[in-house]
Amino acid sequence: MRAVIQRVSTASVTINGEMKSSIGNGFLVLLGIEIEDTQEDTEWLCKKIAQLRVFSDENGLMNEDIKDANGDVLVVSQFTLHASYKKGNRPSFIKAARPEQAIPMYEYFVSKLSALLGKPIATGTFGADMKCALVNDGPVTIIMDSKKPE
Repeated sequence: MRAVIQRVSTASVTINGEMKSSIGNGFLVLLGIEIEDTQEDTEWLCKKIAQLRVFSDENGLMNEDIKDANGDVLVVSQFTLHASYKKGNRPSFIKAARPEQAIPMYEYFVSKLSALLGKPIATGTFGADMKCALVNDGPVTIIMDSKKPE
């Protein structure tokens, strides 16, 4: 399971010209689910995101997590995070989980992160053609992969 976590001052998802979700201060999480991912991958990643200390404290140091910052989270499914680009110029997405596997894992991820943070999580719509807008704060962008937990 891969995630691109962007600290944002605002983020939103629009589908067919209508805004589906928006947040202020917090994280935009682009989430890619792989065929081999399990609930353990989801739980590990949710915990890491919930405890990620990249928000400024009173001294301007990145010492606070999303709860300390009273931030919100927007999670958007992103199968292209599992693109293979080794051969040729057209990426292959063969490692990305098919919808019948990925949708329940995506929903579990959202519910697990919501439980850890004690608040609802904004989402896109799985499989939709989404337009994401954001103002990256910092910029701060962290990439996490549950298969490479170092």
